[in-house]
Amino acid sequence: MKRFYQISCIAALLAGSAVAVAQNGAATTAAPAAAQPATPAANAALAAKPAPSGYTGPSGAPLMSAKDLLAKGKDDQYVRLKGKLTSHKGDEDYEFTDASGKMTVEIDSDRFPQGVTVDHNTLVELTGEFDKEMFGESKLDVEQIKVVGN
Repeated sequence: MKRFYQISCIAALLAGSAVAVAQNGAATTAAPAAAQPATPAANAALAAKPAPSGYTGPSGAPLMSAKDLLAKGKDDQYVRLKGKLTSHKGDEDYEFTDASGKMTVEIDSDRFPQGVTVDHNTLVELTGEFDKEMFGESKLDVEQIKVVGN
């Protein structure tokens, strides 16, 4: 009798879990399907829109030169640099060059503006946090790239 009671409890728990999963699954699959456009033309129109690229207005971060940032910058200082990305050093590291000199900047691939090609001739404004190292190479960890000219 005890064995029958244990099996009955397990079966009830499994049945209740199956119902809960089925209800949650139905709720999560019904909403996205209803939210999608019904026509191929509507799908194409959505795909053609560029993704928003974020805030592009003025910044409170001071505009500095690469030379000044390397010489006088403080760790975790939020700054802007204006110049060109002259080469890709590997991984997320790029060489940034302005009129004062060169420095390494670290840029995640998702930080580049969507739909815009950035090459060694593109004038950009980089905003980010300076990573000052006691030993080794100090870098700017770029949080935003704004294309300001070619």
